[in-house]
Amino acid sequence: MNSKERRLAILKELESTDKTIKGSTLAAKFGVTRQVIVQDIALLRAQGNDIIATPQGYMIVKKHSNAIRKTIVSQHKGYDDMQEELQIMIDHGARVLDVIVEHPVYGEIKGVLDISYKKELDEFMEGLKKDKAEPLSTLTEGIHIHTIEISDEDSFNKMKAALSKKGYLVKE
Repeated sequence: MNSKERRLAILKELESTDKTIKGSTLAAKFGVTRQVIVQDIALLRAQGNDIIATPQGYMIVKKHSNAIRKTIVSQHKGYDDMQEELQIMIDHGARVLDVIVEHPVYGEIKGVLDISYKKELDEFMEGLKKDKAEPLSTLTEGIHIHTIEISDEDSFNKMKAALSKKGYLVKE
């Protein structure tokens, strides 16, 4: 298989699932190094394919057919508050797509999360703590934006009320 055929096969793999696929998994499947996969993904992106890298692996984001996409503005400090905030969102059926901060020098900085259930949240939090990584919101005194997908307005409003009750929502 040449590199062009491999990139086409990678694209088909990503298009065939709503789940993430780790670079190391793709590397093993195609008999190349993870670095070759990183380069392949970069070339596929340059061709206009909407491939994102999440902490769980690569994926093509597909909007769930009935879901609505919303944003919320939050503020909190620390790992525990972050975990509780994300747990509240997924408990209300939200899929947390990303976190965005507005940096005074760099402008918008976005991190892909793609968290929709407890196991993904637990793995994300473990990875942060293990790597001693700071949340993006530490750059902005805890203020950040989340893009979410959720089933309907009623669920969204209930989620916002729960976040507000805990003091996580920034007042509009």
